[in-house]
Amino acid sequence: MENAFETLLGLLGGLALFLFGMNLMSERLQKVAGERMRNILRLMTKNPVLGVLAGALATAVLQSSSATTVMTIGFVSAGLMGLPQAISIILGANIGTTMTAQIIAFKISDYIFLFVFLGFILSFAGRRERVKDIGLTIFAFGVLFLGIDTMGAAMKPLASSPVFTQMIAQVADIPVLGVLVGTLMTLVVQSSSATIAVLQNFASQPGPDGVSSILGLQGTIPILLGDNIGTTITALLASIGQSRSAKRVALSHCIFNISGALLFIWFIPAFAQFVQMISPAGPEVDVISRQIANAHTCFNVAMTLIWLPLIPLMVKIVMTVLPDVRASAGKEDRGLREPVFLDQKMIAQPAAAMQMIAQEILRFGHASSDMLENLTTALHEGSTSGLEQVIARADDAHALNKRITQYQSAMFSTGVLTEEQATLAAGLMHMQNEVSRVDDLARGVASNLKENRYSPSAQKDLNDSLDTVHEMLARSVTALQNGDTQVVGHVRQMHEKVFNTGIDLRKDHMRRVAQGECAPDLTEQFNDVLLMIGRMGDACSNIAEAVAGSVDFRYLIVVDDDQIAPSDASSGNSPQPASSPLP
Repeated sequence: MENAFETLLGLLGGLALFLFGMNLMSERLQKVAGERMRNILRLMTKNPVLGVLAGALATAVLQSSSATTVMTIGFVSAGLMGLPQAISIILGANIGTTMTAQIIAFKISDYIFLFVFLGFILSFAGRRERVKDIGLTIFAFGVLFLGIDTMGAAMKPLASSPVFTQMIAQVADIPVLGVLVGTLMTLVVQSSSATIAVLQNFASQPGPDGVSSILGLQGTIPILLGDNIGTTITALLASIGQSRSAKRVALSHCIFNISGALLFIWFIPAFAQFVQMISPAGPEVDVISRQIANAHTCFNVAMTLIWLPLIPLMVKIVMTVLPDVRASAGKEDRGLREPVFLDQKMIAQPAAAMQMIAQEILRFGHASSDMLENLTTALHEGSTSGLEQVIARADDAHALNKRITQYQSAMFSTGVLTEEQATLAAGLMHMQNEVSRVDDLARGVASNLKENRYSPSAQKDLNDSLDTVHEMLARSVTALQNGDTQVVGHVRQMHEKVFNTGIDLRKDHMRRVAQGECAPDLTEQFNDVLLMIGRMGDACSNIAEAVAGSVDFRYLIVVDDDQIAPSDASSGNSPQPASSPLP
């Protein structure tokens, strides 16, 4: 009983070390290389083959298929990537995640503490953030293998237990039972990499003859298939409460691995022979860890080759299972008050979160441009109700601005942003503040016009100035979207025009007062309106200047038009601003 308890503690302790090392290594690799991997995912989706390569490379480097999947879901949710491209990346991520098992198959037990020591020294003594992150990555790598060795040591007594070996023999002889065991293991541990590592360690324990594996390759393959199923169920559970795009990506991952398990379970003996043929020769107990890693890789490569030409079919399947949800007639529209791109579960993934923030700010900017257009229309028509609608719209915009700010603050509070990402996030916040400034000033102008009745001549002058500011904002927001730096010069000219017009309008007002056309007691209010219009011009100019300076929105949002699947772009999860469709 005491030995069983010690074995259980050793297994759990080793598993804890493995998961800690894996999570820490993945987190630090994302800080070191996450931005580059994000660019690879964004750029290498011109066709499905490149998408597969991008997904495999990103996952192999980040050592986390979850990180790749989260970034992909973020791209789809933000309307930057269509479902076909996302599925191709998920196919590649399944290949990339096999790299963990390949690394584990190397026998580096003698160097574990060297990695731990070197990693600690770099993270402790390093002054630059990047050096510290690299040090923690190396340290985590050592802890990961320390956990594997601990699990291996704990499992050795099990190999000599007749009761346990008899149970294992039953699992090895009944493939379906092995699949169920692997699925259950992954559901409990919530990590296929961890369960495959346990499988590699356990299979490396010798049987009674001291040469053969206690489990054998044919016995490990069903468990391996179950591990792959288990990780998809974990993804499905994680997608609960997320956007419909996230559910579709998770479902495609599930279809990929479940279909593979259903196919390969009929050819386990032949598959085992093939894996043995391509793996190193030697005593089974010495090479089975590599055989399991190769089986994992071959399974995912084979299923990728099968599904790659069938991606349109998978899109149809997931779209059928999870169709677009159309807003019913009685369902209240979220309107401008609620964000449509921000996903709370992406906050810890800044590469994806900032894409969503950029899209939300762009939507915010287009809505502000519409608001200015409505303001000029209401002033031209002398519509009090129109002015009230502008005020209500500005209140909604203020609420949206608050939600975006809260989202950005939560992202900063995670502490996972690199210096480069923090600089970019600060630039996004600056853009957001300038757009919000326009909204607040537009509300002030609408309130002033609602309370005061100016002469037709004065109203026309104000309308002309607001028209210029509206054009400035529309051009500036469009320039953010397409990176057109030539717009900056045009906006500068219009900004100067607004300033000079403000001086002329004040002179005209005093002339009208002198001639009795305007009431003298409206001078202060009229000057207030001109001051607010001038400040709106300043904000629009600042947005345009950022196009050539601090923030390159194209880096976050621009993709080819044909990358957005029509069915996806029309869904409620990736809405496009009606006034100016996003690319």
